Order: sequence, then C-alpha cells, then structure tokens
Amino acid sequence: MPKASTAHYYFTPTPTPKPLARTISSLKPIISQSQRPQQQQQQQQKQKQKQQQQQLPAILRAIPEWADGIKERRMQQRRSLYRHENWVEHRSSLRHLRHLLSSLSSRVILSLIPPVIAFTSFAAMIAAYNTLAPDCLPLLRASSLPYQLTAPALALLLVFRTEASYSRFEEGRKAWTRITAATADLARFVAAASSVEDDDVGNRMLLRYVIAFPLALKCHLTYGSDIGEDLKNLLEEDDLNIVLSSKHRPRCIIEFISQSLKLLPLEESKKHVMESKISCFHEGIAVCEQIVGIPIPLSYTRLTSRFLVLWHLTLPIILWDDCHWIVVPATFISAASLFCIEEVGVLIEEPFPMLALDETCKVVRDSIQEAISMENDIRERIRTRQKHHKKKITSNGHPNLHANRE
Repeated sequence: MPKASTAHYYFTPTPTPKPLARTISSLKPIISQSQRPQQQQQQQQKQKQKQQQQQLPAILRAIPEWADGIKERRMQQRRSLYRHENWVEHRSSLRHLRHLLSSLSSRVILSLIPPVIAFTSFAAMIAAYNTLAPDCLPLLRASSLPYQLTAPALALLLVFRTEASYSRFEEGRKAWTRITAATADLARFVAAASSVEDDDVGNRMLLRYVIAFPLALKCHLTYGSDIGEDLKNLLEEDDLNIVLSSKHRPRCIIEFISQSLKLLPLEESKKHVMESKISCFHEGIAVCEQIVGIPIPLSYTRLTSRFLVLWHLTLPIILWDDCHWIVVPATFISAASLFCIEEVGVLIEEPFPMLALDETCKVVRDSIQEAISMENDIRERIRTRQKHHKKKITSNGHPNLHANRE
C-alpha cells in the first residue's frame, strides 16, 4: 500500500499594510499624550497623600521645633559675670516672686511645653474615656503599688543625672580658671621681659598672641561664635588668615606663641617658666575637648528619658481610682516638675555655653592691656623713687634726718 503523504502547513503572519502601520504609529503619541494627564493626576494624588501624611507629623513637630529654636537662641546669648549688686539681687527675699513672674521667659520652662502638653492631653483622654465609656468596656485603672515601688528608682536616676551634669559643669569652670590664670601669668612674664628703652615689636606681638588664645578657645568650644570678628583687632591680617585656615585654631595660636618665645633673647630659666604656662594651655584644651566630645553615657540618658515617659503615660491609669478627673492637673504638675529636673541636667551637661566666657575673655584682655599701658609709668615711678631715696642716704649709711624733715 502506498504511504499516506503527510502535508506540512506553514502559517506565515500576514504583513500589516503600510497605511495601517503608519496609522498605528501616528496614534501612539496621541495615546501617550492622553495617558500623561492620567499619570500626572496619579502623581499629584500621591503627592497630596504624602503631604497629608506629613502634615500631621509636621503639626506635631511644630511646637517642639518652636521650643527648641527659642532654647538654642537663648543658649547663644552672652552671659555676664556676677558683681556685688547681682549677688544682692540673687539673695533677695523677693527672688521667689521674681523667678515666678519670669517663668514665661525661661528657656527651661519653654523647653518643657512639648512633653508637658503631650502627657497632660493624654491624661485628659484617659479621663474622658473612663468617664464616657459604656458599661461593656473596661475602665483604664490599675493598682498604685508598682508606682510606690519604682518611685525611689526614678528619684535616684534624676539625682544622679543632675549630679553628673553638675560635675561636668564644675570641671569646665575649673579648666577655664586655670587657662585664664596661665594667660595672665604668661602675659606678665612677657611684659616684664621687655625693656623700657626698646619698643620691641616681637614682645608686643607675643602679648597679642597670648590675649588671642582664650578668645580662640572660646570660639572653638561654643557654637555660633565668630573667631574672625573676635580676633580681627588683635592679629595682623596675615596671621589671622593662617589661624582661620588651620583645622585647630587654638593650637595654631599656641604655635605662634611658642615660635615667638624662641626668638626672644631670654634666659633659659625664664623660657622654661613660660613654656610651663603653654603646657597649661594644652592641658586646658584637652580637658575642654573631652567635656565637649564625651557626654554622659547615652544609655543612662536614654534610660532616664524612657523611664520618665513610661511613668507619665501610665500615671493617669494609676491615679484614676483615687483622683478621677484630678489626674489631669496631677499629671501636669508631675510632668512639669520631673521633666524640669531632667532638662536642667541636660542643659548644664555642656557647660561652656552656660559660662560667661565672652566676659571672662574681655576681663583678661582688659587687665593685660591695662598692665601693658601702665608698665612704663610704673617703672619710671619706681626708678624715680629709688633715685630720690638714694639722695637721702648720707655717706655713713644713715638716713639724713634733716632731708626727711624737709
């Protein structure tokens, strides 16, 4: 039998007619243009949703950002050293009334507005829920025994936090006391080394470098200081440019002082004494930079903050059975008191904005410049007095009584 022949069928796609292809290609930009408004609308809707989602956090961040802005501006204000009239006002019997009336301008109290408002509002919501909740829903209340057990722990946390911050404040104050004392001593040695007859430019410039060091260190430690403005009347333009271009400006000025000391024609013993004062500068820089660069352990700060937050979030629930709606003012008083203690510890943890460094540097500068200006007059007076005293001495070594009577 003959084999059945198998037929193979191949289907080839029919080519699109050229006019139709051109029509489709011409419709593509029209279709894409019609889709663009839809895509733009979708993007606009997404942006609106994002903005709406960001509006609520922005509103919640508005009050803290406002309070922080006021606090940072107050931190950069110049402080003054206390004088006798300030101490009289400080220990006045009316100080409590004065402090109460100035509460609205206190940066500590203004910084407490965000947490105090938040926890007081939360307490009001808890009280409203417990008042308006139907019988089928449980009331938010609990025993006060856990609070009685944990209250001493919270008190110790706050006390230790404030004590650690004050120790840093005291350490920074003592460091600046040593720096100012070393600056005055070094300036006195340099002024005493200069002669009356010679107006040595090197000594004058060295004294300017010595005066410039506390100012440079103050600008190095405090935020928002303008070292160029502080030193423009002390240093020459070339020296100031070198200082401004250096990475560590206080050490750059110390290098100016060291190189100037090497050029002075002084005895080795005097140079050794002056170099010991420069060592005090280096020690002061190390102490101050350690205080600025190493805060109180962050775990301790975070623990205190978390403890305070959890304490005040649960405080209305704990006090509801005993206080009812009084939980709202009770939470307000508790938050204002405890967060105020914690805020003071945070503020004095960085001591240098709290110290009157601007006026301290001004006092050092004025005292050194006054000593320099009076140096020649004092020497002339002492020499004139010595010459006058020698004339009153007779040849036998006894004072001339008739000259004394005259």
